[in-house]
Amino acid sequence: MGASGWEYVTPFKGSVEESLEALHTQVFQELYGDDDTYQDLEELWQDEEFMGEEGTHSILDVDRVVHTTAAPSDHDIADYGTLRPLAPERVRHHFGTDRPTPGQFEALLAEAHAAITFPPTRAQSLLDECRMRWTGIYVVLYTGDEPTDVGIFGFSGD
Repeated sequence: MGASGWEYVTPFKGSVEESLEALHTQVFQELYGDDDTYQDLEELWQDEEFMGEEGTHSILDVDRVVHTTAAPSDHDIADYGTLRPLAPERVRHHFGTDRPTPGQFEALLAEAHAAITFPPTRAQSLLDECRMRWTGIYVVLYTGDEPTDVGIFGFSGD
């Protein structure tokens, strides 16, 4: 089927884990709410054949947050299905601040999409920070001094 990129801006719910859980609920409803294939997210995740072979090509392919900025390894099965933070120095590099806004996140994603060429001829974009399929990156986004949203992006598929 090929690789699929996915991106979300979702409300911050007090922690990234709670924000991911709420996003999972929303996306599951969007993808499977009117479908009899899966009754709930747990049933979807228990379908090892589907999830291992094809996946949903959405945030539903990521089931847990890890709090390391170390790059995941495609040789470590525990790294698959993880969402990890963008390293603070990379946040400053891309956004020019420690407290990026939802608007800045969306603008950088739009710039990254507009700059895609084959073969690549540009400097590293925000999307290039996620180098392993079946994983994602998050950035806490701010309005003023308050965390209000979480920006998430990643890739699924082969």
